Amino acid sequence: MTVTQALALAGVILLSAMAPGPDFLVVLRSVLSSGRRAGMACAAGIACGLLVWAAVTSVGIAGLLAASAVAFTVVKLAGAGYLVYLGVRALLAARRGGYTQEAEPAKARSTGGAFAAGVLTNLLNPKVAVFFLALWPQFLPAHASVLDTAALAAVAAGTALLWFLVLANVVTVLRRFLTAAKVRRAIDAVTGTILIALGLRIAATS
Repeated sequence: MTVTQALALAGVILLSAMAPGPDFLVVLRSVLSSGRRAGMACAAGIACGLLVWAAVTSVGIAGLLAASAVAFTVVKLAGAGYLVYLGVRALLAARRGGYTQEAEPAKARSTGGAFAAGVLTNLLNPKVAVFFLALWPQFLPAHASVLDTAALAAVAAGTALLWFLVLANVVTVLRRFLTAAKVRRAIDAVTGTILIALGLRIAATS
């Protein structure tokens, strides 16, 4: 893989990651609810999800998923259900209000939960599978070695990780303002509504 190919792949991944979507919203909520460490853990989870998609695309499993109506539907509905679940949690939090700072043990648990949320949000999004199926052949040589595949996967995951780490730290800087009760309630209401809408949109995707 040449430097030009790596930069081109990084550019495509970066533009995709910067587009507001489920990953963006999950990182945002992780930081607001549990702080920077949770946001960074969520970013790492998203990067791990991308590594998995890169691996399954390279060995052809993603192609089988896209070709199988049943498998695609199962992943699609699971992903849609998970986004709706996250959205409902955000709406319930907005309804309850009464935001308080978490104790350290709760923060430790939420860091693991944020990582899992990042992984699941990415892995259960069938659009990521379609994205990789369209993207991967453009960069992977016809007779690619394991090293070629690993290098491409590292560039993809590393680029996404870098962007979401930047996002988590930017939101952390603004957290004092964003976690004010009225602002936080508004953000939870908006993100919850968008997550539910995204889940329903994915469920309706053919």
